[in-house]
Amino acid sequence: MTAATDTHVPDFRSLTVEDLVGMVRGRVLTAVAVTEHALQRIGELNPTVNAFVAVDGEAAVVQAAAIDEQLDKGEDVGLLAGVPIGVKDLSDAAGFATTRGAVRHRNAGPAVGDSIEVARLKAAGCVVLGKTNTPEYGCMADTYNPLFGATLNPWNLQRSPGGSSGGTAAAIASGMIPMGTGSDGGGSIRIPSAVCGLSGIKTSQGRVPSGPPPSGLIDLSCSGPMARLIRDVALCLDSVVGPHPADVRSLPAPRGSWRRALDSPRVPARLLWMPSINGESVDSEIVDVCTAAVESLAYIGVEVVESNTPFNIEMEAFMQMFYGGLIAPLYLSLRGTDDWAGVTDRLAEMIDKTIDTVSVSSLFEARRCAGRLSIRLAEVMAGFDVLLAPTVVGQTPISGEHGTINGEPAEDWVRLTPLANLTRRPAGSVCCGFTSDGMPVGLQVIGHQLDDLTILETIAVIEDLLALDTVAPFAFA
Repeated sequence: MTAATDTHVPDFRSLTVEDLVGMVRGRVLTAVAVTEHALQRIGELNPTVNAFVAVDGEAAVVQAAAIDEQLDKGEDVGLLAGVPIGVKDLSDAAGFATTRGAVRHRNAGPAVGDSIEVARLKAAGCVVLGKTNTPEYGCMADTYNPLFGATLNPWNLQRSPGGSSGGTAAAIASGMIPMGTGSDGGGSIRIPSAVCGLSGIKTSQGRVPSGPPPSGLIDLSCSGPMARLIRDVALCLDSVVGPHPADVRSLPAPRGSWRRALDSPRVPARLLWMPSINGESVDSEIVDVCTAAVESLAYIGVEVVESNTPFNIEMEAFMQMFYGGLIAPLYLSLRGTDDWAGVTDRLAEMIDKTIDTVSVSSLFEARRCAGRLSIRLAEVMAGFDVLLAPTVVGQTPISGEHGTINGEPAEDWVRLTPLANLTRRPAGSVCCGFTSDGMPVGLQVIGHQLDDLTILETIAVIEDLLALDTVAPFAFA
């Protein structure tokens, strides 16, 4: 085996994860050099962006050195050899506390083991650098909490990176890491991907096993890797999908490599384009940018059918299941105690607003409603490969504030993403252009049940077709 030459490590955003792995496996770079570059970038940028909430550089270098030793012996260390990652602070990574962005967990001890996803990523050769920021318990589309503060968007430091996987998205968009982990219980991968210029996917629930133990959001949420480009996401997914006994809903592994399928992605034949889905107002700039991308697909021969018939997303059912059935029970014991004052203000408001409406009957009806919604969505999508819509309907907020629709504050600026969670469908987001102030715009791609591959292929086709520069032009490097 040829010794690594350790040439200059490039900006992670200037090459694909696959290229980076090739350089490590080909011994052009050592895993240690790549890890040290990531740690340097975190040291330079994180004081401003606040994407990472915990880092262990010494442990990371030890992991990387072990990978180099294996490679020097000619051993195979996996598809993701030497790739440094951050882990969203909702999942366990051995040696790091899992605080979930909550003040009440500020003194939590380090996890003794890894989540299933993190364990599989490490087995594939990834190096865990630390934990990335998240709103408390992943409950908001804006990444801030009283414990660690706000994460900022590398495209504009006055704006939010979205949430709840905003820490990972901001770390990738700023070039601290090439990939990391996220989760999506109502849009938490797609929203930050959209506003940080990334391509992302919420796979079908069960593709990437949760836990152990399984997430409390088992009815709605799924874990998954995040990266800047969809082929890199697919490469990571190849290492983490497949069943696990700790998650009884986990699905069989796909028959073939999703990454290899994207070498020649199928161009969708027929698309349904819904600029609003539920018929409510969408920011005009976002609609214009998404429409232009859809027209580009039509130009290459894809049949595009536009529908403006309102489709009820059943947000009340989502609120019942998410806040009432899954989050509020975790906080009931805190109400009326001193610890309640440490809960993120907007989360406390949502719990107070929801808890008095929740009952056994209301949760039962919310789940039945989700089933009926899935049937209705299947009927609407019949005959189409995917449904296209804006990922978010409003402009990205200043941290701690609401987004805006046509200049007016809008609390529901992310109202379109929960549809895929309620119906368990795979859905992704791809950057399709930019607003007049330079912020990325995401186009959401919603698929049929279990048809994750078509989502990945459609996003790859759009990436190739638009060929946008999705590297944040930040001025704080």
